[in-house]
Amino acid sequence: MTTRVLLSCVLLCSAITVHAQEQRLRLRELGVEIGIFRPGANNTITDVSGVKVGHVTLKQGENIRTGVTAIVPHDGNLFQEKVPAAFFVGNGFGKFVGTTQLEELGQVETPILLTNTLSVWDVANGIVDYMLALPGNENVRSINPIVGETNDGGLNDIRGRHVTREHAVEAIRNAKSGMVEEGSVGAGTGTQCFGWKGGIGTSSRILPPSLGAYTVGALVQTNYGGILDMAGVPVGKELERYAFRNQLNYDGGDGSCVIVIATDAPLTSSQLKRVAKRATLALGRTGSAMSHGSGDYVLAFSTAQDARIRPNAEHIEQVPRYKEDDLSPIFQAAVEATEEAIYNSLLKATTVKGNGGREVEAIPIDKVTAVMKKYGRSK
Repeated sequence: MTTRVLLSCVLLCSAITVHAQEQRLRLRELGVEIGIFRPGANNTITDVSGVKVGHVTLKQGENIRTGVTAIVPHDGNLFQEKVPAAFFVGNGFGKFVGTTQLEELGQVETPILLTNTLSVWDVANGIVDYMLALPGNENVRSINPIVGETNDGGLNDIRGRHVTREHAVEAIRNAKSGMVEEGSVGAGTGTQCFGWKGGIGTSSRILPPSLGAYTVGALVQTNYGGILDMAGVPVGKELERYAFRNQLNYDGGDGSCVIVIATDAPLTSSQLKRVAKRATLALGRTGSAMSHGSGDYVLAFSTAQDARIRPNAEHIEQVPRYKEDDLSPIFQAAVEATEEAIYNSLLKATTVKGNGGREVEAIPIDKVTAVMKKYGRSK
């Protein structure tokens, strides 16, 4: 073997080793399962038919680490074919544009976008630009954009407000079905969770035919703290990184989490409110206490065709009414999907170095796997 061939082999092996070290795995790829219901085909919010997700990720220079994520409920004109929705506040330290009209009318009429705290208004303007330009909206004079946020100022030059209205439009246009990119992308580019790198995560559940065969999906933007439990295992304590530890070291009790729930079950706004409330149980399962500085919000919507709100409908609309007694399986599915989405946001996130040279490392998957095996939790 020549020296050149030998060198090529060494470089190839090194590249493979580096790739293996950098590979980030989702929770189920670690052999850990959450709950009793099975996930959808992709185990993402896009398993709910018609739902799409798009990202714009900004990693520029040494200080810009931010972005925007769009969740699009269906392919049509959302203003002309609104979806029933509801909003729930776990702890209200944050900015969530458009919620008063959402609460009043119980419907969403634009894509739902997530970004950083100081960019919500620019992103809202981008949504308005996008919606007013759609065919059929030529005479529209009021738009209620929906924008959620968490504060990525630890890694991002947040005061620079680098996310623009054009980025918002781009995220909507980037939205697609199928697999969803997770971790340090879009609105999760500069976020942190439990002292490690947080980000975007997603998961889904499908109810069995006997319970309606409906799909429930969750997408989260994680940027909060606490004492990490993962599938019932005290990972934070085992890895010695958690809030209020000796009141020294990592003091990560504060932070925020935005949760978006989608389902194809024909639910009313009041029923979706009940679903949204349950999603916050997943925050507690992961180790959050919804601290003083948390903006913990849930928005839930239904994509069911028969439940949509159309401006030209009859005065008396004929819509299905889901039986209240049958909601419990949907509650369970929402909690399961949200909890797993949070873990996926951590596990898929990569180490990020950003504003002022600060670096937040990704949670070490090898150590997480070892802890899971210690507690007999992984397969």
